[in-house]
Amino acid sequence: MTPFAGELLGTAILIVLGDGVVANVALTKTYGHGGGLVAITAGWAAAVFVAVYAAASASGAHLNPAVTLALALRGKFAWESVPSYMCAQLLGAFVGAVIVWLAYRRHFDATADPAAVRGVFCTAPAIRDLGHNFLTEAVATFVFVLGVLQIAAPTHGLGSLDALPVALLVLAIGLSLGGPTGYAVNPARDLGPRLAHAVLPLRHKGDSDWGYAWVPIAGPLVGAAAAALLHGIAIAG
Repeated sequence: MTPFAGELLGTAILIVLGDGVVANVALTKTYGHGGGLVAITAGWAAAVFVAVYAAASASGAHLNPAVTLALALRGKFAWESVPSYMCAQLLGAFVGAVIVWLAYRRHFDATADPAAVRGVFCTAPAIRDLGHNFLTEAVATFVFVLGVLQIAAPTHGLGSLDALPVALLVLAIGLSLGGPTGYAVNPARDLGPRLAHAVLPLRHKGDSDWGYAWVPIAGPLVGAAAAALLHGIAIAG
């Protein structure tokens, strides 16, 4: 499997399982309806574990443009490969979201709340304050990427044995910092499914909230760059 295919497959798995648990909790008439934040954070942690394990041997399992950027800034990943990795991540996230829609299509039809439908695909702030929302995403991603840089072997990404600590890191961030914005901490995780929400024939769609979409893109990238900078200073020191 090529690195591009590995990133695409791994990110698709991440979204199928991650957005899938959100669908199970948020949509009407599912067995998991109303499961709450703990179910969602546990499901996303498990999604990360499976996705990293599946893609590690092929691509290093970045599965996140913020991780790819941070590894490149730290000299652990070739800059010329950054565009292809990010494209694969975005495409994989889109494909994963479409699969979630197919699996839960009847439940999407039965859910009349457009915000709940959109929330399966992408994040939204609990209190809308774009500056503060940006800061929250940057802080959460800073913590995540700093942890990843400590976990990752001195190669181009994460190995399969790193799947569990990364999953636990995601679980911790979701439980502690996930409340304000839903902790995207991954531009592809938010943008790919948001694009899917925009084009899929959802019965109770509403808008895709493009006015907020820049926050879970810019926040994680800034947080990742700051984490890479601090990690470089700490290692150099």
